[in-house]
Amino acid sequence: MDDCSIFVGLGNPGAQYSGNRHNVGFMIIDAIAEAVASSFFKKISSLLETSSFSLKDRKILLAKPLTYMNLSGRAVRFLLDFYKIKSSSVYVFHDDIDLEFGRIKIKKGGGNGGHNGLRSIDALIGTDYWRIRIGVGRPRETSMVASYVLHDFESDEAIAISQIASKISDNLSLLLSDPKKLEQELNKK
Repeated sequence: MDDCSIFVGLGNPGAQYSGNRHNVGFMIIDAIAEAVASSFFKKISSLLETSSFSLKDRKILLAKPLTYMNLSGRAVRFLLDFYKIKSSSVYVFHDDIDLEFGRIKIKKGGGNGGHNGLRSIDALIGTDYWRIRIGVGRPRETSMVASYVLHDFESDEAIAISQIASKISDNLSLLLSDPKKLEQELNKK
């Protein structure tokens, strides 16, 4: 299906994870759904829940894997096969501890940077998809990474993430047409 794009938010399912740094991808997808009045998500398999809307003449499928972060590739592979979509039409929103908090990087392809969700996706669909990296900062010690990403944002951070999500939601056309320009806009102070 050439006139469809998939926006995938990475995170872990369940209320106990909803405010975690690792769930920033889910937060972005939820904000997009709310902005386009498409917040009804339905479970289309045991792997994920989806919602959809149209943007100009393009269908956008919003997806949140239910597989937990480390197995996200299974859900993305399912979507590509089910909808007959190329991986180049996939946009994955995810946390990145190697970026300063609030900084955004958008690029197509590349490595997984040690991110287990991306590692899973890479293994099952390759690397020819868009990555929207949302900086969540890094703990002082490497041994604390797992604990850090599985903890909730501080209240001021949650407000900043909400603002980033709104900016992304307001600029979806730009994400599809000129991702680098959107990156510049999002990183303006």
